[in-house]
Amino acid sequence: MSLAPAYELSNLDALEAEAVFIFREVAAELERPVLLFSGGKDSIVLLRLAEKAFRPGRFPFPVMHVDTGHNFAEVLEFRDRRMAELGERLLVASVQDSIDQGRVAEEEGPRASRNRAQTVTLLDAIAEAGFDACFGGARRDEEKSRAKERVFSVRDEFGQWDPKNQRPELWSLYNSRIRQGEHIRVFPLSNWTELDVWQYIEREQLEVPPIYYAHRRTVFPRDGMLLAVGPYVKLGPGEEPFEAMVRYRTVGDMTCTGAVESTAATVPDILAEVAATRLTERGATRADDRVSEAAMEDRKREGYF
Repeated sequence: MSLAPAYELSNLDALEAEAVFIFREVAAELERPVLLFSGGKDSIVLLRLAEKAFRPGRFPFPVMHVDTGHNFAEVLEFRDRRMAELGERLLVASVQDSIDQGRVAEEEGPRASRNRAQTVTLLDAIAEAGFDACFGGARRDEEKSRAKERVFSVRDEFGQWDPKNQRPELWSLYNSRIRQGEHIRVFPLSNWTELDVWQYIEREQLEVPPIYYAHRRTVFPRDGMLLAVGPYVKLGPGEEPFEAMVRYRTVGDMTCTGAVESTAATVPDILAEVAATRLTERGATRADDRVSEAAMEDRKREGYF
């Protein structure tokens, strides 16, 4: 009879170990990675995993936020404070700069959004800096086109994605070889769920922007969602604002990110809410995914996150 103690990894330990391995693999195999940071819960978890992979040293890559100029103020305050705490380098790629330079035209009308314009800003920033790998916080459980992505997902010399031409990743063997001009989108959280992310936030005691917790906000209903009243969102005919107790399940451009009615004021409250819901966070709160059945895949083919 063996007296050796049993050693078993918990689900979160296994996910963390896989993600840390992916971070270190990219740092070893590629020359100019960058971590894409939105200030949302998934990229907050990415920062913690990068700390686990590389501390006490500095991250071997910068952090980059693609700023639409229409983000929630609470998220921008959190972004700057968190980066100062970490002591890491933050790059901000501005959609407003892309508009001013004539690289992209701003949409007009009551449903105008800068969300799609982010693609041009992102690809320009990647090309200018020569990044060959971009860490992102996308997960397979979020949305069907994200479920098609590999952990190492190649983009061609135009930054575009071909979902029919992807590399196999049998036994977690990742292929980091790229040709001149190509780059790889890397998704260390591919195998995580929204519930895993919140359980990890609870375990690691991670701070998240306050908009994730229930608070009173002036909103109005549009297309089955509650959008916040603000300087970048124009009310349409018949759209009447009211005050409600809400929280956000994702963060993004204010013009296309909806709130959900909720009283969840703590992480355990959110865990209970997420465990009971039948809708993914993107399905519940993102207008940009409702443009068509293949809206996200169309944007990803063009080079979106």
